[in-house]
Parts: sequence; C-alpha cells; structure tokens
Amino acid sequence: MSPSTPSIPPQPSTNNASTRLASIKSHMDASNPTVFTSDNVPQAPEDPLFGLMAAFKKDTFEKKVDLGIGAYRDNNAKPWVLPVVKQADEILRKDPTLNHEYLPIAGLADFTAAAQKLILGSSSPAIREQRVTSFQTISGTGAVHLGALFLSKFYPRPTSQPIYFSSPTWSNHNQIFNNVSLPIKTYPYFHPPTKGLDFSGLLSTLRSAPLGSIILLHACAHNPTGVDPIREQWKAIASVIRERQHFPFFDCAYQGFASGDLENDAWAVRYFVEEGFELCVAQSFAKNFGLYGERAGAFHFVTGPGPDSANTIQRIASQLAILQRSEISNPPAYGARIASLVLNDPTLFSEWEANLRTMSGRIKDMRSALREKLEGLNGQPGSWKHITEQIGMFSFTGLSEKQVLKLREESHVYMTKNGRVSMAGLNWGNVDYFAKAVDKVMREVQ
Repeated sequence: MSPSTPSIPPQPSTNNASTRLASIKSHMDASNPTVFTSDNVPQAPEDPLFGLMAAFKKDTFEKKVDLGIGAYRDNNAKPWVLPVVKQADEILRKDPTLNHEYLPIAGLADFTAAAQKLILGSSSPAIREQRVTSFQTISGTGAVHLGALFLSKFYPRPTSQPIYFSSPTWSNHNQIFNNVSLPIKTYPYFHPPTKGLDFSGLLSTLRSAPLGSIILLHACAHNPTGVDPIREQWKAIASVIRERQHFPFFDCAYQGFASGDLENDAWAVRYFVEEGFELCVAQSFAKNFGLYGERAGAFHFVTGPGPDSANTIQRIASQLAILQRSEISNPPAYGARIASLVLNDPTLFSEWEANLRTMSGRIKDMRSALREKLEGLNGQPGSWKHITEQIGMFSFTGLSEKQVLKLREESHVYMTKNGRVSMAGLNWGNVDYFAKAVDKVMREVQ
C-alpha cells in the first residue's frame, strides 16, 4: 500500500486576499479614519444664542451691552444670587445628615410636592382628588423633553396629529419635539403691526387644527415676545381647545418672575385644571430662583376628573418612571434641595416672594425707562408703548435683523436677530446708551 498523500489546507484565493487587504488599508488610511463621514454626520450649526454669548465675551469694547442671554442681572450687570438662596445654601451646608446618595427616580418628594402646589395651587382639585403625578427634571428643558417623549409614545394620534407652537416660540421647543419625531406646526401669536397678540389668528388656527392636536402654551411671560393673553382671552383659548378636543401642554419658566405675583402668573394653568382639562406642565426653577446651573425643574401630568382617574394617573406615572430611568436614572439633588427648603418654610417663602418682587420690579423699571427715553428721542408719544405692555424677561422690540446686526456692528449691542432683548440686561448705567443706539439705527436702517 502506498503511503497516503498529506492533505493540503485550502489556500485563499488571490482575489479574496486582495479584497481583505484593501478593506484593512481603507480602515487604516489616515484620510478616512471613520465611518462617521460628513455624509452621515453633517456639521450642525452653532446654537445662535450661545454663539451670541461667545461673541459678546470676545468683544473688548468698554460699553458693550449684553441683551441676549435669558438670565437676570442686577443694576451692575452682574449675576444676582437671591438672598433667600444664600440662606438655604447655608442651612444645607450645616446639615450634618446631608449626603450625596441617589434620589428616587421621581426626584426629591418634598420638592415635587411643593412644586405641584406652587403651580396648581394648594387647594387644586387635581391634588385633592389625587389625579396628578410629578417628576423632578433637569430644569424646564428636561421637563419639556420628558413630556414630549411621553406624548410621542403614548398619546393617541390616529391621524398623526401634530403639536402646535406659537409663532414665534422658544427655539429649543422645535429641537426637543423634533427629536421625539412629533410633527410640528405653528399658530399665529405675535402681531407685528401692533407688536401685541394676534388673537384672532391664534383662535382661527386652533379651530382648524386636526381634532386632538397637542397645543403648547406659554403659561406666562411668553418667550420671546413678552406678550401674554389676558384672562378673558385665556378663557376663549380654553373653550376652543375643549371644543376641538386638543391636549394642552403648558411650559412655565417664569412663575413669579413675570409679574412678581406667583398666584397671578399661574392663573392660566389653574384655570385649565379647574375646568377639568387633562394636561401637562413643564416647570422651571432657573429664573425664579436664579438656579440656572443647578437644573431644578418639574414635570406634572394632570388627568381629567373621573371614577378611574386615580388608576389612570398611576399608570401614567409608571410609564414616566421608565422613561426617566432610561434617560437620567435619577435627577440631581442640590438645586431641588435649595428650592424645597424655601418652598416648604413659610419664612423663607416670604423672603423669596420679596426677592421675586425685586427682580420683576427692576425689569419693570427698565421697561418704563427705555420707553420714556426712546419716545423722548423720536418725539412720538406712544410709539414704544409695547415695551411697557409686554411682560417678563423679554421684549420683542420690532427691530429688523438688519437693524439688529447694525447695532451689534456699530454700538456693540448684542441681541438675537429677531429683535428680542433681555430686559434684565438693561440697567441705569446702559439704558440711555442703548436707547440712543436704537434711535440712531431706526433712523438710518429701514
């Protein structure tokens, strides 16, 4: 018998080897080190507001004016730590039981319960009937996002009903709802000829919107216009929303900061709840506590009154907990602890109300001063009355983009291109300079 022939393992074909080498080379090639090419990941535009902040910081002009950022400044153009926040911070610092353990998924219970009463009212039927659930969130932005995510997953939209925003609205609304794939439409809001509310356009659009659409409403101190409906108009808006079976989503970032009166600024939300609406509320404590960087907020869902409302709200809370767990697990503690101390202590609460009146009062003073100076310069009484008729941190001046850019170029005044100014950026040291710069650009640029 002849010896067996040794087996020879199969050799890769030249073709396969070349292909493999080419693949390895392409991965190693310095000119193409990633699969995330510009075709897959295009360069995103810079956030316009934060870009404006960066440009302001780089400007070395001594009289430069920052009217872009939505944060309170004192009469020296400096951030103001509320005295009541300093007190609460000191109490926390001296607390021997303070630790850094995780909060529950829904957040600090003392905080969310107090936040609930603040926005809905301590005698709210929703609280009394236990048909509201509240979650601590990453400020108002996180609250809007949690609500958007919940509605995108669970709100019945058999005809792909959209969410409607005011035109204009806070720019982040678009990004948040786009990210959860809810279609977006707008309703008329700002009326350029009067620089007030386009009430008829608003109602007309809500009436023609698909049955059961989601309607996002600014509870007070509308951003960016500073234009709010009066109470009779809110009642008419509620009537149309009920008639069309729409779902109201309130965004409340300025309670107490707008008018200096916490009750007044919560009126619209409370009216809708008392009327039996099922709704949700995003609530921020950035502006009214000055806790901008601590990201303290809350999301509240109120279900309608009914025999099964307690069971309904439990089911909703269970799903919100899953969404919250998957996104942030647990909210941050520090800002919520500060706010909770103040909200739950009558003495601190009273001081907070005084701090709110200080902030809102200074902004009202700046509105009056700016209007007086502008009308004195142009000799036309009443021509700038919208400045004092609008409310809250922002004012829609009516300046065009060309005028805004000219102001930045010549006078080093920084404001958003749509003509919105943060009234908190004005003070007795710069309001005259700003008024003269505006008057000049109004005459030179049409």
